[in-house]
Amino acid sequence: MSAAGCTRILGIDPGTLRLGYGVIDRVGNAKLAYVECGVISAPSKQARNQRLLTIGRGLRELLDELAPDEVAMEQAFYGKNVQATLALGEARGMALFVAGDCGLSVFGYAPARVKRTIVGHGRASKPQVGYLVRALLAMRRPPEADAADALAIAICHARHRTIPR
Repeated sequence: MSAAGCTRILGIDPGTLRLGYGVIDRVGNAKLAYVECGVISAPSKQARNQRLLTIGRGLRELLDELAPDEVAMEQAFYGKNVQATLALGEARGMALFVAGDCGLSVFGYAPARVKRTIVGHGRASKPQVGYLVRALLAMRRPPEADAADALAIAICHARHRTIPR
């Protein structure tokens, strides 16, 4: 736990080209405070293993700089495109490794659960999620889609994770 009663949560929306991240502080049981969000990206011309290495290094720097207490990430889901599903699994594996190597626990949430937590139903669109994330965290502008998804994952974790005593 960071400061007294404050838990810093890093939400991750993994990808092999772009990894969205969002950091919030949960103060006590209810208050959420926006810290930072963004995207770590790699050149599309690189081979996948090189892109994952680039993104993994960026994630490690982010973990060192922002020092989260916990990490929440979207769980893998099976899509119609097998190659895209495998690529997502590789991106999740890289993020799991980096977080674990830094001594952090990673909690997974299904995409529908994240959307239900933020919007109220599991089939929400990306613009709906972004709009409500902005409102929930009192942000001046909406974050880009991958960062909004990562913030939504962090908010979902903050709402469903119990505070350790």
